[in-house]
Amino acid sequence: MTVSNDDLKQEPWLELSVVMPCLNEADTVATCVQKALSTMNQHGIQGEVIVADNGSSDGSVDLATQAGARVIHIERRGYGAALMGGIAAAQGRFVLMGDADDSYDFTTIPMFYEKLVAGADLVQGCRLPVGGGTVMPGAMPPLHRWLGNPLLTKLVQWMFKTKIQDVYCGLRAFRKSWQQELEQRCTGMEFATEMIIKSALFGGRVEQVPVTLHPDGRIHQRSHLRTFRDGWRTLRFFLLLCPRWTFFIPGFAIGACGLLLGALALPQARWMGIAFDVHTLLVGVLAIIVGSQWIWCGVLAKTFAISEGILPTRQASHEAKGKGESKDSSQLERLLLIAAGMAMLGIALVGGTAWEWYQSNFGPLEYATTMRRVIPGVGLIALAAQFAASSFLLSVLRLSRL
Repeated sequence: MTVSNDDLKQEPWLELSVVMPCLNEADTVATCVQKALSTMNQHGIQGEVIVADNGSSDGSVDLATQAGARVIHIERRGYGAALMGGIAAAQGRFVLMGDADDSYDFTTIPMFYEKLVAGADLVQGCRLPVGGGTVMPGAMPPLHRWLGNPLLTKLVQWMFKTKIQDVYCGLRAFRKSWQQELEQRCTGMEFATEMIIKSALFGGRVEQVPVTLHPDGRIHQRSHLRTFRDGWRTLRFFLLLCPRWTFFIPGFAIGACGLLLGALALPQARWMGIAFDVHTLLVGVLAIIVGSQWIWCGVLAKTFAISEGILPTRQASHEAKGKGESKDSSQLERLLLIAAGMAMLGIALVGGTAWEWYQSNFGPLEYATTMRRVIPGVGLIALAAQFAASSFLLSVLRLSRL
């Protein structure tokens, strides 16, 4: 990002900075800047308009400057990168972000501003009728309106317990200090949903206002949104920020299936004519190991995310809150004792079979009987190694928070 000396001067009297990401928006950027400045002047809001240019080559920069905007040049490409650069340069205590394609109505700025003044951390616009918004004919592709936006919004509501009804709306306002606390990482289109998810996770006061989405006003430039690429990146980000659904629930489900199969196979149970034998036992033990590994990945991912500020500390377990080296060390020792116990039991099962083999002069063994000891034994040894290694890695990850 290139920032001049003038850009570094702080203006404490500024209330609101309107930030517009821009990449070849010559058709519409001047109109958007003028609407934003005019609306703030009419309502007595001391503010500025910042155009975060992401490498335009069509004259957008000159047009934005002539319309009264302050232009910030962002070298790193991406919707989120442009917005992060523009927000960093903003001088107002509040920031409103909106696209420069004339699809959003900047005359609605006062609605956002009033809620911020009243104490909201984030004020999200809602284009969808379910939240009182309006989508004008031709403003949103049918796939986005009837499937993409509603589906992704429902996932966010379900996974992160937020009431926002349009997570992809690009018109929103927030306290600058709040956004900086979130330490956003995404440089692409998922920047928008990251802000909402983290605001929900970190306990921010989030409110919503209805807005109208107009058809894109650009003539010579098409939308920068790529439906499937950006949709997948958004879904992937949801999973990264929700270890419960990504790791813990699948891990416990797989492990429970493994335990059930093992419980049926050990006594050679039959059900509806189906015989559960050692082959089922082998699959069950494999499922237990995979489920355990999945759960451990969740524990490690969550610990790392908390230590890096990606997830809030309050989501950690009681032991994961970084209350001192002695407590963390005692937990490591407990986990190692569990691992040692599993290893000893596994070695006993395998060793007993090896002794029986020795006594038979290394001849053939009773397959059905011995495999019921060897398979669980090997599984326990594998789980013990998994627990020991993961426990040490967990302690390493927690060192950064001591």
